[in-house]
Amino acid sequence: MTIFTSATDADGVATITWDLPGKSMNVLNMEGIAELESLFDAALADDAVKGIIITSAKPDFAAGMDINIIAKMKDSAGENPAQGLMDGLMNMHGILRKIERAGMDPKTNKGGKPVAAALPGLALGIGLEIPLACHRIFAADNPKAKIGLPEILIGIFPGMGGTTRLVRKMGVMAAAPYLMEGKTLAPAKAKSAGLIDEVVPPEELLARAKEWVLNAKDADIVKPWDAKGYKMPGGAPYHPAGFMTYLGSSAMVHGKTQGVYPAAKAMLSAAYEGAQVPFDTALKIEARWFTHVLMNPSSGAMLRSIFINKQALEKGAVRPEAPDQSVKKLGVIGAGMMGAGIGYVAANAGIDVVLIDRDQEAADKGKAHAESILDKGMSRKRVTQEKKDAVLARINATPDYAALDGCDLVVEAVFEDPGVKAETTQKAEAALPDDAIFATNTSTLPISDLAKASGNPENFIGIHFFSPVDKMMLVEIIRGKETGDRAVAKALDFVRQIRKTPIVVNDARFFYANRCIIPYINEGVRMVAEGVSPALIENAAKQLGFPLGPLQLVDETSVDLGVKIAKATKAAMGDAYPESPSDDVLFELFDEGRLGRKSNAGFYEYDEKGKRTGLWPGLGENWPASDDQPDLTTVQHRLAMIQTLEAVRALEENVLMDIREGDVGAILGWGFMPWSGGPFSWLDILGAGKAVEICDGLTSEFGDRFTAPKILHDLAASGEGFYQKYQPEADAA
Repeated sequence: MTIFTSATDADGVATITWDLPGKSMNVLNMEGIAELESLFDAALADDAVKGIIITSAKPDFAAGMDINIIAKMKDSAGENPAQGLMDGLMNMHGILRKIERAGMDPKTNKGGKPVAAALPGLALGIGLEIPLACHRIFAADNPKAKIGLPEILIGIFPGMGGTTRLVRKMGVMAAAPYLMEGKTLAPAKAKSAGLIDEVVPPEELLARAKEWVLNAKDADIVKPWDAKGYKMPGGAPYHPAGFMTYLGSSAMVHGKTQGVYPAAKAMLSAAYEGAQVPFDTALKIEARWFTHVLMNPSSGAMLRSIFINKQALEKGAVRPEAPDQSVKKLGVIGAGMMGAGIGYVAANAGIDVVLIDRDQEAADKGKAHAESILDKGMSRKRVTQEKKDAVLARINATPDYAALDGCDLVVEAVFEDPGVKAETTQKAEAALPDDAIFATNTSTLPISDLAKASGNPENFIGIHFFSPVDKMMLVEIIRGKETGDRAVAKALDFVRQIRKTPIVVNDARFFYANRCIIPYINEGVRMVAEGVSPALIENAAKQLGFPLGPLQLVDETSVDLGVKIAKATKAAMGDAYPESPSDDVLFELFDEGRLGRKSNAGFYEYDEKGKRTGLWPGLGENWPASDDQPDLTTVQHRLAMIQTLEAVRALEENVLMDIREGDVGAILGWGFMPWSGGPFSWLDILGAGKAVEICDGLTSEFGDRFTAPKILHDLAASGEGFYQKYQPEADAA
């Protein structure tokens, strides 16, 4: 397989072109690395070659390193994986350093061959690290292209020289948004920021790069850090200005990561330590810290869940066999926040939408919600007037059910009441084609029960969106007892169309996501009733990596919703309902009118603009904090394990059919400790034996809700992990 090719023209410019066969986007693999080095060596050795251009035959330059290779690097690094990883990284550093030095004399910095990178489009990760080793970076003026180093977002950091080069090129403060936040920019903004050198018309890309190569002088190709008298922008760590910069950066990283994301701390360490030594030594330091991250099980778990498993689910890993079920015309019944959001994301994806509510005014209000989202996009220059007009033109807001004629999928998002939903189902089916799929967007009501109102339960399914619909990436598809494969395929194809991530679960109370979220909330609220300091509860959760503590999560979702779910669950379960002190706390807040953010009063206090100002002092008055507070680890184990055990029970009861969906769904649905890779990955990091030990301790102190399920005991006995035993063979990461 040929990945890179080289051609030298009559003017002596060798153009090395990247074109990975069979792929729409270039990614770097081991064969590609070897080919790139071989072709570059040949160009350096050829006296007829005066300079070199590295470019792509595809519309984009590169999306980065092949993530599957990164995920397997540790396992394929030999008996001493740390040394094997270090050796492999230093080999890659050597190749990029060879490009950077380009044959120049080490003492005089003369005699090198100019090397330009010509980027036709997107350039991410190694797709920017290679250009950063070149002497000048040209990018086509393509506003849709993105340029940057987003590695931190998937649990690693730029470890092929990107961290060291960007810090030395820009200074740590200017480089921080691109290294520590993974921010990517369109070419024009990337040039303004200093990431690249020139933005040119697409048709002139290679010509402009060639012109520069043929006219470059010795001084033009010496990197600042290789020149005499180099000083780091913003100051080195021992400089007064640099000291303050690194001190601030350290505080910022810790504040954002709470110390649980190893890549962020490792990257800052590589930048800080590397800034105090010569460049080649800095590359070794970067490689050591990158090895440290790859050896940490957190990085492998994040890569597997956030990239590999997520991508597999989006590509249909769990889709039943069925012809293409792409949605041509969507009906949405209920134009409230959820229904309006569903209508917007569908119209934004190019699907014609009928948005129905009880009267024209209510339907128009739903369409206005879509318009407000588009207006916000326009204010941020992400949406054009033409795009806004086109999206709104696809939404037909009406109270007339007859408009559903021709819809191949309908999503019902009316009030969470079985009677209302049953009436809506029957009215809709009277207007729909016989083969249309009917979906209910419910977060708690059993799908199989709701399907009883349908004349065709085989075509009835649950599609549970998360709020706000336009921002939340997860969609939970719930299969009722009689739901057919075509309905599941339809739901999955629809979710793919609207560019979100699906998981498919079997019908059960609260499905999967809410089954895990509710115990997390209840455990936090229960601790308030027990006299645990609310600040300890909230900070314990945040230091685990949860975006919201359980008390803030209640405020965001609303206290009255929690009360409603508790009452409905108690009515459904009768004597089997597990009484909990958390109910007393929620009911008391409800009675006092403290409904959460929407009422500017809940577990937290809010100012007149709705901004949180701190925990409500009344918590301490109603539920005084005890003098004997639990240790941080105990609180964290309670919060993390209570929801993790529900995930395991969901798998044990066949509600969850694929552990990949369990991990991806947990991270995207409610922000389950992303550094861990999800509940099943976290248990694998802990080890089943250690997890059972923690559960036994919690059970003896706090009750049977922490009893480890049999499936976890079995893994502890066999010494296996969830991904060893339960990951589908064909899709193993």
